[in-house]
Amino acid sequence: MRVNQLTVHLPPEDIERPKAWTRATISPDRWTVPLPDACVEELDQVVASLRAAPRPIESLGPAAFSLRACSALMSDVRAKLETDTGLAVVDRFPVERYGLEENRAIGWLLAAMLGQVVAQKVNGARLYDVKDTGQALGYGVRRSVTNLGQPFHTDGGWLWKPPAFVGLFCLESALEGGLSRFTSLVTAHHELRRRRPDLLARLYRPVPWDRQGEHGPADARVSARPVYEFESGTLAARYYEDYVVSGARLAGAPLDDQAREALEAMRAVVDDPAHWVEFRIEKGQLQYLNNRQFAHSRTAFKDGGSGQGRHMLRLWNRDEGSWHLEGSPAA
Repeated sequence: MRVNQLTVHLPPEDIERPKAWTRATISPDRWTVPLPDACVEELDQVVASLRAAPRPIESLGPAAFSLRACSALMSDVRAKLETDTGLAVVDRFPVERYGLEENRAIGWLLAAMLGQVVAQKVNGARLYDVKDTGQALGYGVRRSVTNLGQPFHTDGGWLWKPPAFVGLFCLESALEGGLSRFTSLVTAHHELRRRRPDLLARLYRPVPWDRQGEHGPADARVSARPVYEFESGTLAARYYEDYVVSGARLAGAPLDDQAREALEAMRAVVDDPAHWVEFRIEKGQLQYLNNRQFAHSRTAFKDGGSGQGRHMLRLWNRDEGSWHLEGSPAA
């Protein structure tokens, strides 16, 4: 692919300091948010209302219910995502007392308090079930519907605007494995600036992204987006090396040597255990991540034989554009 050779002006190294954490500088108390009893009381009332008068989940809005405590809770979550750790885990919702569709409604309402809930697939689906469906990994089949491990990545990197926040509402945890890992791409940016500023500059120029089949049949299968951007004082990142490599293959043009070396250098930083934290998302926990500044991964998992396998409800938030997958016409 043709690479824009315009001069890249890197931001100052000391940007976004609270988010430039490492394993040694962060602890669970910084990302854990206790669930107030008042929130549970409000959600019990929501569920009672829905049992009396069922409605389509995506028609529900927080303003239709009395959710003052939940609104305050999600305001605290948003503050953590935007100005603090970039990661928040609310502990924990009593999902066992509700049915599946009732928990999906709760997840939807909590996500809607963070902003516009957007589609995760070209068909418009905004509620996405992360669980093992038995499908083999392949083109258009994401790792999120298998029990395979996932490398560090951000969601929707091929999009015009990736989701700002990504939530996982744990309805059931795995029998074995399925540990979650999180790393700061702000930290990775600063490390690359110190080690190889020339390679960091390459990551500010476009690379090809596999669109994962989430587009119209006549649309291009590849988009061109930079890994890092810096606008209006905010650092933003999109990262999934596998999607860039497959994007280059689909485009029929190999990555240039500097881009390949830059991605290898970034992977070395991101995969370094000193730069990530790991924990298990337990049943009833709601985990949210700043998807434009942090990457996540998971280990492979094994489900039990009871049919109650690992099940996460995934939610994407993005305030720019419409709620559709791209939100704006694809480039």
